[in-house]
Amino acid sequence: MTAHIGDLPNALTDGAGELAKRLAGKKLALFLDYDGTLTPIVDRPEDAIISDSMREAVRGLAGRTSVCVVSGRDRPVVQELMGVDTLIVAGSHGFDIWSPSGGAFQKEMGGEFIGLLEDAKARLHAVMDPIEGALVEPKKASVAAHYRLVADADKHKVKDVVDAILADHPNELKVTPGKMVFEIQPKIDWDKGKAVLYLLGELGLDGDDVMPMYMGDDHTDEHAFEALHGRGIGVFVGHADDPEVGGRTTYADYILNSMEEVEQFLNGLAR
Repeated sequence: MTAHIGDLPNALTDGAGELAKRLAGKKLALFLDYDGTLTPIVDRPEDAIISDSMREAVRGLAGRTSVCVVSGRDRPVVQELMGVDTLIVAGSHGFDIWSPSGGAFQKEMGGEFIGLLEDAKARLHAVMDPIEGALVEPKKASVAAHYRLVADADKHKVKDVVDAILADHPNELKVTPGKMVFEIQPKIDWDKGKAVLYLLGELGLDGDDVMPMYMGDDHTDEHAFEALHGRGIGVFVGHADDPEVGGRTTYADYILNSMEEVEQFLNGLAR
């Protein structure tokens, strides 16, 4: 059952006691989104640099339990941004995974999508490059159209070209909306939720003695919250009064309102 984000108990305050009981006697397996969870949302993706104190909080926790960063970004980009070599990193929504114990491994994706994504990237560039503030971000298994810095009068142009691409390939491509971004992906049954469940199995973390926890802020993270609902813990990062959150409902169990609260929470888990 979902709940309104504004009704979630805070993981550090009114929900702390219940959360501690759920974690008691369990081995924690922590999954972390990157953008908006470990770093604030910024105007341009390349500016999302993790703070030294947040990096140290994650590093300290990774020394005590399994920590995996799950991101829509390409894996090498996430690894470079994090700068921590003891983390499991799942990039491209879980298609490209690296573990410090086993190196890189990939969940196979049909090669037939590569050409379609290249075509989609070219069409996005043709329309978006002349638009001030628009950004096309190519990834290993998708292509993203960012419009956060686009003037309101031009934002429809980004949506129009994305809609046109999907209309031409309704059975091959899909779009995942995010915070001021459209991400065009292969239309296959895969998302962050399935990636988390896949990782739990691949990494031997699907036993009854393990409590999986996922922390995220975006629409794409809802798949992970839903996948763990009833068997794990979801922590939403953000404010209920944020215009980009609106009146959303969520499968998450708790909320943290800021990067400062996230950092404090991670440091607490590491104790």
